[in-house]
Amino acid sequence: MDRTRPFRTRIVRLIAILSAALLSGALLSAAGPASAADGELAVNGGFESGLSGWNCSGSTGTTVGSPVHGGSAALKATPTAGDNAKCGQTVNVQPNSTYTLGAWVQGSYVYLGVEGTGTTASYVWTPSATSWQKLSLSFTTNATASTVTIYTHGWYGVPAYTADDVSLFGPGGGPGNPQPPTAPTGLGAGSATASSIALSWSAVSGASSYNVYQDGARIKSVTSPSTTVTGLAASTAYSFQVTAVNSAGESAKSAAVTASTTSDGGGNPPGGDLPAHALVGYLHASFANGSGYTRMADVPDSWDIINLAFGEPTSVTSGDIRFSLCPQTECPGVESLAEFKAAIAAKRAAGKKVLLSIGGQNGQVQLTSTAARDAFVSSVSSIIDTYGLDGVDIDFEGHSLSLNTGDTDFRNPTTPVIVNLISALKSLKAKYGSKFVLTMAPETFFVQMGYQFYGSGQWGGQDPRCGAYLPVIYAMRDDLTLLHVQDYNSGPIMGLDNQYHTMGSSDFHIAMTDMLLTGFPVAGNTSRMFPALRPEQVAFGLPASQNAGNGYTSPADVTKVLDCLTKGSNCGSYATHGRWPALRGLMTWSINWDRYSGYAFQHNFDSYFP
Repeated sequence: MDRTRPFRTRIVRLIAILSAALLSGALLSAAGPASAADGELAVNGGFESGLSGWNCSGSTGTTVGSPVHGGSAALKATPTAGDNAKCGQTVNVQPNSTYTLGAWVQGSYVYLGVEGTGTTASYVWTPSATSWQKLSLSFTTNATASTVTIYTHGWYGVPAYTADDVSLFGPGGGPGNPQPPTAPTGLGAGSATASSIALSWSAVSGASSYNVYQDGARIKSVTSPSTTVTGLAASTAYSFQVTAVNSAGESAKSAAVTASTTSDGGGNPPGGDLPAHALVGYLHASFANGSGYTRMADVPDSWDIINLAFGEPTSVTSGDIRFSLCPQTECPGVESLAEFKAAIAAKRAAGKKVLLSIGGQNGQVQLTSTAARDAFVSSVSSIIDTYGLDGVDIDFEGHSLSLNTGDTDFRNPTTPVIVNLISALKSLKAKYGSKFVLTMAPETFFVQMGYQFYGSGQWGGQDPRCGAYLPVIYAMRDDLTLLHVQDYNSGPIMGLDNQYHTMGSSDFHIAMTDMLLTGFPVAGNTSRMFPALRPEQVAFGLPASQNAGNGYTSPADVTKVLDCLTKGSNCGSYATHGRWPALRGLMTWSINWDRYSGYAFQHNFDSYFP
């Protein structure tokens, strides 16, 4: 709130308040005395407590530290083509009473108004406020009034507007007027791992949700008095506080509790045995393209996981996977089979992981039957044993995974190609044991598009592939070493902020990865939440160069993404739901294309994680 107005302004304001009070008293005289004295009724009108007490349509609102009219924060709301960025709150009022509503705004086509059962809707607006401009109006409630809703909004498709110091002055709504809840008590830390700490506290009467703060920064909102904070660094102490929230606002913070994560012990997911931050790349081993052939022995030591591209099926539905080195006629300089195997053994001896990547753009694999499933397990095992590999990377694209109509529960899939793939992967895991490395490289619409659509079986934004990897990831989550979604060759995808993000931007990678680390409702159904993956199981994939695919992201923007996800800084316009120092790293298509471009992708990774 603005507490620095000059003396003359305060006098003018006082006269307006007294006038409103006199008018209110006159109007109420026929109905009896007022049940509450005049006062400020808007909750968190200066936005010093974030958006506490306010609701913004379509998640269009946020708070900013600049520009502000008073205090240290203001509302910033961004309209879209279909949303005018309306932010409001409902306030209890008295019948037959007069109120004064005011706010300071900046932007084009900014509105301030009131609506609801208590009064005829009324608003004021400005077509252009290049600096802070005061909007105000007065209104009188009717004989049955109990609540009104005050709001600000912009106009469809215009730039963001800002608002600050929203004030509603008049007689309070009596005993029913909501008050912010009391601060939570009893905050304590429970079990801890290398990357998570469990918290719990005493429930607060009247609270609808709780905000959790980590080292002074709000990191999440929950509806029950317990949560587990994830994405933490090993052997690190953190300070936590919680607040209680209801329609009237946010409580004061609880007493702080300090807790530490356990030692990393390697911080590795199943089969991992990986460095804290790993670089993953695909090696064009079985085919030629414009990037040139790269021998296994010539792959630089920076690459921690090397995926052999590709193992492909003898037919789409056979399940029989084959792999062979690129022929000399297509790939001049290709090594002999003995040299290739020896180079793999040398990489593994140096602590690197070498995997068979199955599928790719042209290798469509559909395990439509149990016979195909068994052929898959047998043929993949043979390749692993022949070349001495650490495991497999599942790179099913095209229509290899598509959901049957009606298959709507990712926890209990019924589509045969998905059920058989899960069964095959579990068989491979059982055969090779704890050292088996399993990674997956789905495209974004196979995973993040499940946030919007799942199992609809219809085209037109509802492709049957939307979210089709979710059952596989969920079923294998305890055996999954690494998920590195291809954040490229994709159209715009909606993030948890309900905004579409375009590939190639830092926001795109931040939003897509935040979904994996936070969890998300599938097809908008909050009763079917896809659980968050552990940060050490997550990387994100990018083209190594502009030649390698659509969605190229510059090294500077890749650095921004890593800063945001691991440090909580340099985040741009997308607000993440946490920070994850243990994020595993980056994947790229491909080692060959990075070599073609002078290893710029690799060098940027090495400089960020020396």
